[in-house]
Amino acid sequence: MDHGDASPLKHFVVAKKKINDIFEQLLGYVQEGTEFVKDTCQNESLEHIASKDQLKQIEAYTNKLSVIREVLARRHMKVAFFGRTSNGKSTVINAMLRDRVLPSGIGHTTNCFLSVEGTDDDKAYLKTEGSEEEKSIKTVNQLAHALHMDESLDAGCLVKVFWPKTKCALLRDDLVLMDSPGTDVTTQLDSWIDKFCLDADVFVLVANSESTLMNTEKHFFHKVNERLSKPNIFILNNRWDASASEPEYMEDVRKQHTDRCVNFLVEELKVVDRTQAPNRIFFVSAKEVLNSHMQRAQGMPETGGALAEGFQERLQEFQNFERTFEECISQSAVKTKFEQHTIRAKQIIETVKSIMDHINIAAAEKRVLSLEERENQIDRLDFVRNQLNILIEEIKKKIKTVTEEVEHKVSNAMADEICRLSVLVDEFHTDFHPSSHVLKLYKQELLSHVEEGMGKNLAFRCSDAVNASVQSSQKDMIECVQPLLPPAVQSQINMLIPSRKFDLSYDLNCATLCADFQENIEFQFSLGWTSLVNRFLGPANAKRALMLVDRSFQVSRPLATTPSGPLVSQSVPPPPPVSVGQVQVQPHGQSQAVMTQEELMMTMINNLASVTSRTSMSVIVVGGVVWKTIGWRLIALSMSLYGMLYLYERLTWTTKAKERALKRQFVDYATEKLQLIVSFTSSNCSHQVQQEMASTFARLCQQVDLTQRELEKDISRLTTKIQQLENVQNRSKTLRHKATDLERQLESFTSQYLEPQH
Repeated sequence: MDHGDASPLKHFVVAKKKINDIFEQLLGYVQEGTEFVKDTCQNESLEHIASKDQLKQIEAYTNKLSVIREVLARRHMKVAFFGRTSNGKSTVINAMLRDRVLPSGIGHTTNCFLSVEGTDDDKAYLKTEGSEEEKSIKTVNQLAHALHMDESLDAGCLVKVFWPKTKCALLRDDLVLMDSPGTDVTTQLDSWIDKFCLDADVFVLVANSESTLMNTEKHFFHKVNERLSKPNIFILNNRWDASASEPEYMEDVRKQHTDRCVNFLVEELKVVDRTQAPNRIFFVSAKEVLNSHMQRAQGMPETGGALAEGFQERLQEFQNFERTFEECISQSAVKTKFEQHTIRAKQIIETVKSIMDHINIAAAEKRVLSLEERENQIDRLDFVRNQLNILIEEIKKKIKTVTEEVEHKVSNAMADEICRLSVLVDEFHTDFHPSSHVLKLYKQELLSHVEEGMGKNLAFRCSDAVNASVQSSQKDMIECVQPLLPPAVQSQINMLIPSRKFDLSYDLNCATLCADFQENIEFQFSLGWTSLVNRFLGPANAKRALMLVDRSFQVSRPLATTPSGPLVSQSVPPPPPVSVGQVQVQPHGQSQAVMTQEELMMTMINNLASVTSRTSMSVIVVGGVVWKTIGWRLIALSMSLYGMLYLYERLTWTTKAKERALKRQFVDYATEKLQLIVSFTSSNCSHQVQQEMASTFARLCQQVDLTQRELEKDISRLTTKIQQLENVQNRSKTLRHKATDLERQLESFTSQYLEPQH
């Protein structure tokens, strides 16, 4: 037969290639699915999307598919030839191979199992069981010699013969032909079946047409039938050429053999029905067929030589056997070697597809939940931002209102305390002495007393009210901000921003403020010149007037006067004056004449007039009139009373009087200075309140900022998670589509190669 592309054996080769391709894709698919499930399991943000059990299950499939793929790669069609010794099993194999591959003929009885399979090498070699050594052979005789010389070979051994595929077309199609020792040489049928027959696709019983089926042959196949489910059995009645010598009995003998064989297959083994059984029984002459092929290979006519009558019919029947045999073994091998693996592959794909569906559904559900959660977080973030902006404006107004109230309260309280400064100063008691050292300490302690006292009074009048207002405002701020914070932070807000008493600091700094205070506790006669000038002209004008008087005394002194004439002045150096009250007189120890009382009065009038007028002459004229009008006695009495008053005041100018004078001067001075800082102090207090409230609100805003950052981080996390879930969905869909495509390929393979063709 032609073993080209039209050979039925090609059916197995093509099916094997296709199923191997499918399993190669399936293995890659399962490996890809394993990596996908593993990545999904290890991603902490994708919890409960894929389970570890699913990962273990799909990982186990990887190992199983690897084993199946290796098995499929080694799969081949196997034909086992059995029969009694010398029935021509080796000759039948050689006839099928169209070459003398196995030793046959007289003296070449096979004493062990021989398998013949193709090799891509150009040389033939064999391997004995338990050894990987390749023993080179070139001819059939070398093979026969090697088999007979190896005494270790017994009926239970297997020798693999590797024959170049280039020499034999039948071996190119993954076909393995196995020759066996005669079924009559051993009783170890069970071990033979277990070792060599369980993976055989077709069994060929080579019988001798010159005899009938023997019980040993039947017994072997009964054993095979027990171990295998309906084995494919062909019966070759070999040496049918012997019947050509008795043509008149040929049909009767053929019918007799056929009936026995049909009964054996149908009634005893029950492997085929009665209509199919005749198609499994053939009458051939393997030796004739082999000789014909050898002659044809040598370029000689295949009918040449001494051939018995009916050769063409026997050759045709052998060819029919080959065709039927090849169709049967191809279909049988495809079914037995690929069907279970195909079913297993479908189961694996179905399970993996189910895993992908589960992951897809779980990812879709998680994605919907994550989208909803993200929307809620985005809405929450927008709400927090908008509410915070509104709160900021409200809190600014609140802080402004409170600080203005504090400023007004402190300003009023400080004004009241300045009015009560004399009372506070009068309450100060400590040792006093006019000496400079004691005065310095006295003033320092007085300043401390005033600063401490005013501070306490201001604190008593303002601090509690301000503190209550600040705490109330802080509480309002917390209540407004609290809804913007997470529940966990809301419950801890009092610990994060604890309520504390707020104390205003009234930094009057009297020491610096009154540093320029200079007391004047020298005796000051109430009717003295300076006092009178101060009383009538005021402090500023008095100072200028006194400076003019001093210059007048230094420039001129009156010498004579007349009641009716002008006063004539003579310029003389002024004598050193002696202060009597505020009136300067010449001392008694000088050589010049003592000034008379009239001169003294006139001098006083003259000096007073010089202060108020630039024309001295008119004042003197007036003085003369006064002198004449009043008279000396009245003036003398007035001067006596004046002196007695001076003496009284001078005697009452004690240390206590000096202290009171200093306190009065200090009250006047400090009042003026403190009034200058009322606005500054109240502003400072309001600034403290503003800082306190702003600090509290800043800490609240910081918590809100943390909340916003947490929300933004959560939104970012959810966005990443949603993207990951989308990727999981897409990958699971892709893997499911691949599974569907593989299922389609398996269905196509099943319908094309495994289902019976009609």
